[in-house]
Amino acid sequence: MAKYLLLKHYRGAPNPVNDVPMDQWTPEEISAHLRYMRDYAARLEATGEYVGGDALAPEGTWVRYDGEGRPPVTDGPFAETKDLIAGWMIIDVDSYDRALELAAELSAAPAAGGKPLQEWLELRPLMSAPPTVSE
Repeated sequence: MAKYLLLKHYRGAPNPVNDVPMDQWTPEEISAHLRYMRDYAARLEATGEYVGGDALAPEGTWVRYDGEGRPPVTDGPFAETKDLIAGWMIIDVDSYDRALELAAELSAAPAAGGKPLQEWLELRPLMSAPPTVSE
């Protein structure tokens, strides 16, 4: 089994086919989208392929260590992932092909007009062990 991270993006990826911002969806369209996401996760949980996931709130803070005895530095000059990343899911699957299949299925969540969102998802393998350093 290999673990993969599926990242849903607000922006930064190519636009989805059904490119209507969620704040313009009807309450029924939002409910259908969220129901699809819950049902998808429940189905993967039943097959043992779901590890975890959640939607992310739009607010967030960057934090950095700034030296012993100093307060942390916050909201530095960084890319604002709170504006980029909408949510995440980790899956544990038998193959890369299965990860692709599940990512494509997640991309089909309903959106405006009840049509599939067809959003681009970022699929990244989780490292199974830390990289080794050879001298």
